Amino acid sequence: MFRSRSKDEKAPTEQVTADLSKQTRDPEAPKGRPTPKRSEAQSQRRRAQTAPVDRKEAMKRQREARRADLARQREALNSGDDRYLPARDKGPVRRFVRDFVDSRFAVAEFFLPMAVVILVLSLFGNTNRQLQNISLLLWAGVIAMIVVDSIGIWIRLRKQLATRFPNESKRGAIAYGLMRTLQMRRLRLPKPQVKRGERP
Repeated sequence: MFRSRSKDEKAPTEQVTADLSKQTRDPEAPKGRPTPKRSEAQSQRRRAQTAPVDRKEAMKRQREARRADLARQREALNSGDDRYLPARDKGPVRRFVRDFVDSRFAVAEFFLPMAVVILVLSLFGNTNRQLQNISLLLWAGVIAMIVVDSIGIWIRLRKQLATRFPNESKRGAIAYGLMRTLQMRRLRLPKPQVKRGERP
């Protein structure tokens, strides 16, 4: 009852499975997968042919691909094409913030030229006490104007974003806009796409 089967009893089943595996598939029987389109098959063959053979070739292709991506990104920063922009500049929220900032004057964008003027005045202030006092007052005035203007932009921008994009993530958008105001208009990247006074 519990005896093990003999070799003769095991043999027929092994022979049947071997015979089944050797049988050729009927040409009219279904394959179990769809036939690929000619274009797909050709692209797969091309990919197999163009696959890099060694590590050096793979690195070279990777460098070329990176160079092409950077070139596309530079072009997008000039044209404003959203598809190839860096991740920090992508999306409708960031585009609106850029247009909002670029459409108006901001005190902060004139900080650099004003800083140069104040620096020159302070250098001459070593010999003239009155010029030194004027340069210090100008520093305080410029910083105060930038702070007041930035608070105004922050309030208006937050209100506009809440109205226009109620269901989208606005994280970091206001800081992004305020950082853009610190750059001179012609040096901003992505390049401004709206004129002064033109509302986004």
